[in-house]
Amino acid sequence: MDIVQLLEVGMLITFGASWPFNIIKSWRAKTAKGKSLYFEFIILVGYGMGVAAKFIQYSRTGSLPYAVWFYFLDIALVTIDLILTIRNHALDLRRDREIPERS
Repeated sequence: MDIVQLLEVGMLITFGASWPFNIIKSWRAKTAKGKSLYFEFIILVGYGMGVAAKFIQYSRTGSLPYAVWFYFLDIALVTIDLILTIRNHALDLRRDREIPERS
């Protein structure tokens, strides 16, 4: 693994290290308030572009860089948080229906 790949893997590990904390916070909070589905979707698109770049590199060189596996790990973590955000949004809607409005 050369320095370029090492630095890319380091970046992916650093970014990926934040997602478990976010997942735990989403699980415990049981609310989607303050979360953005658009933000998480944009992150997934960015990681998808990184994976696409690695497969283009593979088609040109015949070698799949190790970094691609870290992209997949990060995509999995973001997807888990995205699912929790959707669940929490549904919980928010249910709670909002249960609380009578005050006038």
